[in-house]
Amino acid sequence: MHGNRDLCWLSKKVHEEGIVTYFINNSVNLVTERTIQREMPLLFHGITSTDMPEASVVFSKGDESVLGDEGFRIEKTKVGYVILSGSNRGFLYGMFALHRMLLSGKKENLPLESIPNQSFRMINHWDNFDGSIERGYAGDSIFYENNHFRGNYGQIREYARLLASIGINGISINNVNVHKKETFFIQEQALEEIKKISDLFLEYGIRTFLSINYAAPILVGNLDSADPLSKEVADWWKEIVARIYGIIPEFGGLLVKADSEGEPGPFTYNRSHSEGANMLAEALQPFDGLVIWRCFVYNCKQDWRDRNLDRARAAYDIFMEQDGSFLDNVILQIKNGPIDFQVREPNSPLFGALKKTNQILEFQITQEYTGHQRDICYLIPMWKETLDFDTGYGAVSQIKQVIKDHSPVRNHSGIAAVGNVGMDSNWTGNKLAQANLYGYGRLIWDNQLMSEEIAREWVCLSFDLPESEAAKIESILVTSRETYENYTCPLSVGFMCKPNIHYGVDIDGYEYDRWGTYHYADREGVGRDRTKKTGTGFTRQYSDARYEEYENITTCPDEYLLFFHHVSYTHVLQSGKTVIQHIYDTHFQGLSKVLEYQKMWESLKDYLDQETYVNVRDRLKEQKMNATDWCDQINTYFYRKSGIPDERGRIIYD
Repeated sequence: MHGNRDLCWLSKKVHEEGIVTYFINNSVNLVTERTIQREMPLLFHGITSTDMPEASVVFSKGDESVLGDEGFRIEKTKVGYVILSGSNRGFLYGMFALHRMLLSGKKENLPLESIPNQSFRMINHWDNFDGSIERGYAGDSIFYENNHFRGNYGQIREYARLLASIGINGISINNVNVHKKETFFIQEQALEEIKKISDLFLEYGIRTFLSINYAAPILVGNLDSADPLSKEVADWWKEIVARIYGIIPEFGGLLVKADSEGEPGPFTYNRSHSEGANMLAEALQPFDGLVIWRCFVYNCKQDWRDRNLDRARAAYDIFMEQDGSFLDNVILQIKNGPIDFQVREPNSPLFGALKKTNQILEFQITQEYTGHQRDICYLIPMWKETLDFDTGYGAVSQIKQVIKDHSPVRNHSGIAAVGNVGMDSNWTGNKLAQANLYGYGRLIWDNQLMSEEIAREWVCLSFDLPESEAAKIESILVTSRETYENYTCPLSVGFMCKPNIHYGVDIDGYEYDRWGTYHYADREGVGRDRTKKTGTGFTRQYSDARYEEYENITTCPDEYLLFFHHVSYTHVLQSGKTVIQHIYDTHFQGLSKVLEYQKMWESLKDYLDQETYVNVRDRLKEQKMNATDWCDQINTYFYRKSGIPDERGRIIYD
């Protein structure tokens, strides 16, 4: 522990002896040099002489034409280790990578050359000025408390080093749903405090962004309008942006949620989203600032009676026709799926279809729909599936390729995710939820890493365990997403959860509501018809290859079947099971797996510190209760709907 906070994968070893550090040919600027000199004792004082008999780590200028803006190369020489990079951030990343390699016993992999696959690697905080966090499950905000800046800069520094150690280079520090007080963050008094936070992150190569309220010209500037085509509004934003950069010269830019779920935006003035974004982009251009514009825009006041309405269509319908109309310093931030961070849904059809617009893929680390960090749900397998997904558009067709290779400005593309940390002593509430934050950073730096490899790495860095016991935690992690899906989400039917909080089963909680998230279960079958032939036509938003796959009920993958089709309970899946039997089997399997996790964790009691053991043990008790409710209620619901019993005769309540 350091400062009463668990430093996760950076805290395994304890300082014993010093390491000599050299900087050759003024390779590193003063800020980075100070950061490295401060971090070296923390990182390497736990490395034993057996691990690292050499006496030095040397930082030297590398070939920037090869290593790019952030890449590095680590070599082993007679006098120690050499880290080469063409940039200051590259030296930091190389230092953390060397530390990771030595602690995980991977010295044989040297020399190592590592260049990030994605240039933009960001964390979005949904923190509010009152200290609460929207969809936060690990305590209050580390930035704010009771409508004041918390001012715990030591803690923020710890968080910055944590993020830098996994290659994060951008952060937004307030909620995309910008409330009244946060709307005024663009004024001088707040900016002076934000600068202190920004300076700390900048020491670790991380640029700070702010979420803004699109109606700020009215609420802050006392203008009559926020019309993006108004010269008065545009000039007002130019003054605001100039003031921000006057106080925070290295400011990254603005993150915007507009015209979505009650947030104001350009639609209010009959303007397009490109017109709205470009007005801000013009204000930011002189400072090399960016506008990150979220594509989570849809009608949230739908009538469940109208089956022609389809929330899944919205992002494509709005943004596809504007492809190429955004300025080069605008980046569209697109959720991985067309609905909302469900444990299983198809990927957004915008990926691959957009050809002329900067794109950021958006994930959610915080477990809003995946267990609230009470239930264990290792999300890396889901993100890996998304990155590897073949959109069907030409030679460059995987999502991990299209988000960068279609970018007009190469370094204006990448990946962002909603963060999952708070004031809890272990940062993430559930100790095992740290693996999602760690895994996110590792995967978006190196898209080729496997989920199992990342889990093994995190366990090795976070615990001192015999190999056989470490394997138990790895097993829990790598199977946990499938387990959570099994007891909550049959064949991509999401939102069978309690409204608003999104935890716990409530099968019809959203069925007659305004949010457009319907499963349409009846006595004959279940699922949403999104086909072109008989449904909403959503399937046609995909490439020809994916459209043909999803449109045809015989080729649609089982895991997405009920997202695209309404089928009978006796429909036979590609697995050979009927839909109803699949529902029964998976829900019993999910609950059974949670019981297995409990036994595995109990067997680790003598190997773990008391705090970690109790932390996960207690959450597994909650997960068992949650999984039991899901299993019993889902199975009973569909038995009552279908009248078809479980062929294996297990207990289902009638």
